[in-house]
Amino acid sequence: MSVHVRETMRSKVRKDWLKNYSLYLIVLPVLLYYIIFHYLPIYGAIIAFKDYVPTKGIWGSPWVGLKHFQEFFDSYYFWRILKNTLVISLTSLVFGFPAPIILALLINEVKSRFFSRFVQTVTYMPHFISLVVVCGLIIDFTRDTGIVNSIIGPFGGDKVTMLNNPDYFVPIYVSSEIWQEIGWGSIIYLAAMGSIDPRQYEAATIDGAGRWKQTLHVTLPGIASTIIILLILKIGGILSVGYEKIILLYNPAIYESSDVISTYVFRKGLQEFGWSFSSAVGLFNSVINFTLLVGANWLSKKINQSSLW
Repeated sequence: MSVHVRETMRSKVRKDWLKNYSLYLIVLPVLLYYIIFHYLPIYGAIIAFKDYVPTKGIWGSPWVGLKHFQEFFDSYYFWRILKNTLVISLTSLVFGFPAPIILALLINEVKSRFFSRFVQTVTYMPHFISLVVVCGLIIDFTRDTGIVNSIIGPFGGDKVTMLNNPDYFVPIYVSSEIWQEIGWGSIIYLAAMGSIDPRQYEAATIDGAGRWKQTLHVTLPGIASTIIILLILKIGGILSVGYEKIILLYNPAIYESSDVISTYVFRKGLQEFGWSFSSAVGLFNSVINFTLLVGANWLSKKINQSSLW
C-alpha cells in the first residue's frame, strides 16, 4: 500500500471520527462488553485439551488431547443429557416460538388502542420478574397443596408434588417459559408489522379479502423475513438451554428428565471442580450450536433467499 493511499485512509478515518465521535462513544461499551466477556474467554477453551491445574496455569498444565471429550462421549450421562436438552429445546421451539407471533397477530387486530396497550403491558411484565421469584412461584403452585393441584383435583387429577415427577418437568418448564417471554418476544413482530405499507391492506380490502385473508396474504408475508431470522437464531442456540432456571427448579429425583448439557457443565465444573472436563463439554455444545446456526442459515438462503449473512 502506497504512502498516499495510507494518508488518504487516515484522513478519512479522522474526518469520520470527528463527525461521528458521539456515535462511536455510544457503541464503545457494547464493543468492550463483547470483547471482554465473549471473545477473550475463548482463550480459556484451551483447557478442554489439558488436565488443568490452577496452580500451574493454563500453559503449565499438561496436554491430554481429546481425553475429556472421549470421557464425555463414553459417559453414562452423555445420551441422557443430550436427549433431555433436545427434548426441552425442540418442545420450546415447537410451542414457544410461534406463541409471540400469534400474540402479535392478535394484538395487531385489536381496534381499541387502550386495550391493545393494556394487553401488551400485562404480557410484558413477566419478563421483568426476577427468575428466582418466578421459580419460587412455580415450585409453590405445583406442590401437592398448590393452586394447580387445587384446580385439577376436582376433575379427577391426583394431588402430587409435580416437580418430584420426571414426567411433569418438561411441560412445566416450557409452559412457564412461554408465559415469561411471550409478551417480550412479540415486540419485534409488532414492530415489523408497523413497517408494512398500509396500501397493501387497502388493496387487499378492495379485492374482497377479509381480516383472516389479509393476515395470511399481507401480514405474514410482511413479517416473514423477521420470523426466518429469529428462527435461525433460535436453531443456532438449540442446545443452549439456560441452566439458571433448571437449577432453580430441578432436584435429584427428576435428573432423568431435567438434567441438560448446561446444568451438567455447572455441576462438573463448579461443584466437582472438573474444569477441563466441563470445558470440553461446553466446547462440544458450542461447536454443535455453531454448526446448526450455519446449516440453518444456509438452508434458509437456499429456500427463500433470507439469511443472517
